[in-house]
Amino acid sequence: MAFIHGKTTQVLHGVFDLSAFLNEATASEEAEVTETTAFGNSAKTYIVGLKDGTISASGMFDGAASAVDEVLAGSIGSDTLSPVTVGYSGTTLGNRVSLLQAKTTSYEVSSPVGDVVSVSYDAQSDGGIDQGVSLAALTSVSATTTGTADDNTASSANGGMAQVHVTVNTRTTTSVVKIAHSADNSTFADLVTLRLSVSVLQLLNGHLLRQVQP
Repeated sequence: MAFIHGKTTQVLHGVFDLSAFLNEATASEEAEVTETTAFGNSAKTYIVGLKDGTISASGMFDGAASAVDEVLAGSIGSDTLSPVTVGYSGTTLGNRVSLLQAKTTSYEVSSPVGDVVSVSYDAQSDGGIDQGVSLAALTSVSATTTGTADDNTASSANGGMAQVHVTVNTRTTTSVVKIAHSADNSTFADLVTLRLSVSVLQLLNGHLLRQVQP
């Protein structure tokens, strides 16, 4: 087991990397339980119901174009879902991340007389929070390339989700992102094809093989 330091955390909100403005991020998952206690029970019993999730983050105010204030202030009250990814040790291949489609529910700016102006925000997930791995670091890609596969150690029949953040796009046409999977890390088949110019979410249904690569 290896512990990690919070200084490497990355927070991606839609087409924006907010990491340089934030210094704390929390992703919270919960599952409601419904009581099923009946006559004759000596203790309460429950069944698990619906899952839910929220994210909260805080940091420093910046009012420049495309900085944290413009992004978060513009998102509150919007019914449009924003893909949000929190990478607790960055977005290097294989690193664990929390993934959600979120709607901003609160945004606050605090300006104390003796300290830095700060911001905080909360967002509600739509469909819960998924835990996954990063398949590619947030970096510039200017030509067709094949990424390195991540080994999940076993195949899965549970489906999944793919979330892509396009923070800068200088192309005049749509970019194509493919995610492929393999049982032997040698022969790969396309799992999903995304044609995009902005950040997107794609749900993956069915069987996922052991290795997955972008």
